[in-house]
Amino acid sequence: MKIYLASACLTGLKTRYDGRIITIAACRKAVAGGIYIPVCPEQLGGLPTPRTAADLVGGDGHDVLAGRARVLDRTGKDVTENFILGARQVLAIAREQDIAKVILKARSPSCGLVPKLGVTAALLQEQGYDIIELE
Repeated sequence: MKIYLASACLTGLKTRYDGRIITIAACRKAVAGGIYIPVCPEQLGGLPTPRTAADLVGGDGHDVLAGRARVLDRTGKDVTENFILGARQVLAIAREQDIAKVILKARSPSCGLVPKLGVTAALLQEQGYDIIELE
């Protein structure tokens, strides 16, 4: 049986920055017949739900991991270390499992692939994980 890592917010858990609950049918379809492990890098990094939205500043997730960019919430608070810690926690979970694919939330400073590669997406990509993103 295949094991997937999935952004928790795509699975109906209350982990979105704004506290809203969403369920993405495409996520359920992508993991059908397998087991999925829901992860929220921002919560794993110590941030609450709800929380102030955040943005990558000065580069993408690779730049954040290399210390060349930051993650700031919309009040200006630096939450870079929370995002890095959360990404590392997700990677640790992924390493403990035989992950077939990672399904991440689009347009997220943690999980998105575009318009800017998020911090968790960058770390998982660097480690060779197969990633898809869903709206």
